Amino acid sequence: MKKSVTSTLVLFAICAVMAILLALTNSITAPIIKQNQDAAANEALLEVMPNGEGFEKMDLSAYELPATVTEVYKEAKGGYVVTLTTTGYGSGFVIMCGVSADGTVTGTVCLASTETLGHEKTFGANFVGKDAAGVDATDTISGATKTTQAYKNAVKDALNTAIILGGGSVDLRDPAQILNDNLSAALPAGEGKFTKLFIAEVIEGIDAVYTADNGKGYVFVIGEEFIPVDESGNTDNTTVKTAYDILVASTAEDIDLAPYAETLKYITSAKKTASGNFILEVKGPGYGITGGDEYHPASGEYIIVRVSMTPEGKIIDTYTVSQEESKGIGDACADEKFYGQFDGKTESDYKDIDAIAGATMTTNGYLKAIERAFEALNTLKGGSN
Repeated sequence: MKKSVTSTLVLFAICAVMAILLALTNSITAPIIKQNQDAAANEALLEVMPNGEGFEKMDLSAYELPATVTEVYKEAKGGYVVTLTTTGYGSGFVIMCGVSADGTVTGTVCLASTETLGHEKTFGANFVGKDAAGVDATDTISGATKTTQAYKNAVKDALNTAIILGGGSVDLRDPAQILNDNLSAALPAGEGKFTKLFIAEVIEGIDAVYTADNGKGYVFVIGEEFIPVDESGNTDNTTVKTAYDILVASTAEDIDLAPYAETLKYITSAKKTASGNFILEVKGPGYGITGGDEYHPASGEYIIVRVSMTPEGKIIDTYTVSQEESKGIGDACADEKFYGQFDGKTESDYKDIDAIAGATMTTNGYLKAIERAFEALNTLKGGSN
């Protein structure tokens, strides 16, 4: 029994001594480890802000910053180093960006990525010394649009972050949010849900028309004005009232395409309005039909485009009905900034548009759809079939 107690006491003493030695060792090594960690962190920070004189990690909990921002260090002279995580071709695209006190980029570096072409490793050099306008003006790399555009957007987020942390104000809403906020302000009864109306009639002075999804009215856009029309058609604006009356009176009938089965095989539907205009839905062979490789397989789907045209051959409105083009590149054909370029065009000038950067096949497929729409118009209004 005595031997057992003695062994226990010896073991306890050994453990106590080891604990004391470990605590002593930790008290000596911990500051050294921290110093080495701080030095490594500062080395990374100095890579994007070579003239930095000291960095302090910030608590971001009190700020509303871009969603890409994960970490910020404030530099002693008023600059900031911002770490951002975004998505290019793949997720986990991590960028560190330095912003000087005067609001220009001091340097950027890619810390991690799963991109396929490697442009993210050198593209950051393009931004040194630039402000937001300079970043916007930087050319994206053809063939690497998604990677380089993601890089540009991250740098702009870093610049905006510096403004916000410095006490300034930045509107972080994207264009879709801004549009919806304007529509909601004009027609609160719409409850924040609106759809752009496809127009098949010639209406002077109106840029766009949105209908409330709940049927509570419309919003007409003239320049920067958003003018409501309630569900009964009431409005104080005479231009809008005239346009509204034209739209609600518009009717259209289906055109039988059976006699044109061969010549118009790429037309999926056709209508003619009471005023004589045509509404056509057309298939265009974009990347989904003509492209594809081992990294970015083709979808096998056509781009479907809806076009309204006058009998004289002037496009009234254009809309991308469906598409399965490459995400983040060719799918820009579903953005009104692209397809809206065709409004007002004729057969002689419809190709005079800005192509989608890095998406030649998609652009050409869309142009082919518009070309087929003009061919169909000429046939349906009395040409040969």
